[in-house]
Amino acid sequence: IKMPHCFGYRARTRDLFCKAFRKHGVIGLSRYLINYKKGDYVDLIADGSVTKGMPHKFYHGKTGRVFNVTKHAVGVIVTKKVNGRIIPKRV
Repeated sequence: IKMPHCFGYRARTRDLFCKAFRKHGVIGLSRYLINYKKGDYVDLIADGSVTKGMPHKFYHGKTGRVFNVTKHAVGVIVTKKVNGRIIPKRV
């Protein structure tokens, strides 16, 4: 009997969100101190050691444009292909 696979939010991300060999641990402060402005192009790279505020696995490695900057987060517009049409998604 074959068991069904799970459909969770982070399903099948074992290798996607894992950190490189000997690169485990907390993130340095320099990554948090980068200033972003509206209109900047950014790459969405999710860090597996910080799960809070992590985008969906589909957006990992995608490039988008900053549309909103707050104290705690940065809003990014990324395009996504859905049923043949391209939709701008706000992540």
